[in-house]
Amino acid sequence: MKTYYLKVNLQFFADEKTEKATPKKQQDTRKKGQVAKSTDVNTAIILLLVFLFLWVFGGFFGETLINVLKHTFQEYLLTDVTDTNFKAIFYELVMESAMVLMPIMLIALIAGVLASYIQVGVLFAPEAIHMKLSKLDPIQGAKRIFSVRAIVELVKSLLKIALAGTVVYIIIWTRLEDVMLLSQKSVIDGFGLIAQLTVTLGISVALLLLILAIPDYLYQKYDHEKQIKMSKKDIKDEHKNMEGDPLIKSKRKQKQMEMAMQRMMQEVPKADVVITNPTHFAVALKYDEERSDAPIVIAKGVDFIAQKIKGLAAENQIVTVENRPLARALYAQADVGDQVPEDLFKAVAEVLAYVYRLKKKQVN
Repeated sequence: MKTYYLKVNLQFFADEKTEKATPKKQQDTRKKGQVAKSTDVNTAIILLLVFLFLWVFGGFFGETLINVLKHTFQEYLLTDVTDTNFKAIFYELVMESAMVLMPIMLIALIAGVLASYIQVGVLFAPEAIHMKLSKLDPIQGAKRIFSVRAIVELVKSLLKIALAGTVVYIIIWTRLEDVMLLSQKSVIDGFGLIAQLTVTLGISVALLLLILAIPDYLYQKYDHEKQIKMSKKDIKDEHKNMEGDPLIKSKRKQKQMEMAMQRMMQEVPKADVVITNPTHFAVALKYDEERSDAPIVIAKGVDFIAQKIKGLAAENQIVTVENRPLARALYAQADVGDQVPEDLFKAVAEVLAYVYRLKKKQVN
């Protein structure tokens, strides 16, 4: 029983996600679109750039809107309603509205892209927008709603609303006298005051959200790293998958050795001589004056492989010479494809000379 509980505990600790995610795991989760990102950063930067844009070019947009209103009340209301006039009025109003809205929308788009780039860099993850039926599971949805993360998000939202409301209250309180006198101002002056107050509120709230977005981003980064943590078993399995299963590697190596052996055996019939031990070692040599300055080892083996080389040599009428010291020396000092070592030139030359004389006698 104690052994059983010990195994269970060891398995529990092995499966516990306590290790930092490996670079491969981080790259895989990034490809899926799972990155540390704070929506508060996007919201704050978009609001800040939009209201700064309005602060700089607000005068131009204000004049454009006032001209649209003047044109509407002074001309459009006095125009007869016909199909032609209606289309012309509608087209003019759309174009004039676009002149005001398009730059603001463009700035918002640029700000959103910039905010995302600052947080995650360049990332294209189509998998993140794939439809997943698991997201429609009501049980999992309820778990997400009542999770710790949801509570944290609720607290953050309440805090942002409270602080933003405080900032708005303070700004309006400081300009309360001007606000109360709006009824005594002209339309243009009142519109200018409201626009100025709106831009001030927007920039102030955006700066507040930007300050609050910094700890939120740090929390999102911490939470993301926590979510992708790995157990020691996960890391071990990842290394195994990257390097290959030992059994598969062994089989692959065995297959490679078999293929190399097969290629080597195919070269034996081309040998000039096979030097043997005679029972334990066999080395096949081939000498081609046009290709090399010395004989080349085209096959070698010990025990079973040696016997197989000798068998192929006999089948193909290759001369076999018994020379124990030379066979051992060639096997130890030269690999398949290598030239005969210089210190063995003399001994090999004597063997080849004997083989050539033997072949010459057989021809005659």
